[in-house]
Amino acid sequence: MEEGKGVVKHMVLAKFKDGISENQIEEYIKGYANLVNIIEPMKSLHWGKDISIENLHHGFTHVFESTFETKEGLAEYIAHPVHVEFANVFLSSLDKVLVVDFKPTTVDI
Repeated sequence: MEEGKGVVKHMVLAKFKDGISENQIEEYIKGYANLVNIIEPMKSLHWGKDISIENLHHGFTHVFESTFETKEGLAEYIAHPVHVEFANVFLSSLDKVLVVDFKPTTVDI
């Protein structure tokens, strides 16, 4: 297997602090999704809530997956002032966060 070529995925696993309402979470999600309209290298955002029956989520309740065409595009996004401003507010609402960036790789069998 060789490292994937092409797009880069940016995964954020989050657990919101107790006391953060569903309405507040919805506003954070809308704000996160709106970054696609503002920061050109960010091509898409998908999100969801944990529905696992294995109970291996370690307390993380929400997952956010964004797609970039290149590692350079991801770096541009991370440094972008609008992302920095959003991230500071978003991260302050979280009890836990885990971020992983990777290039999807297909396994040839």
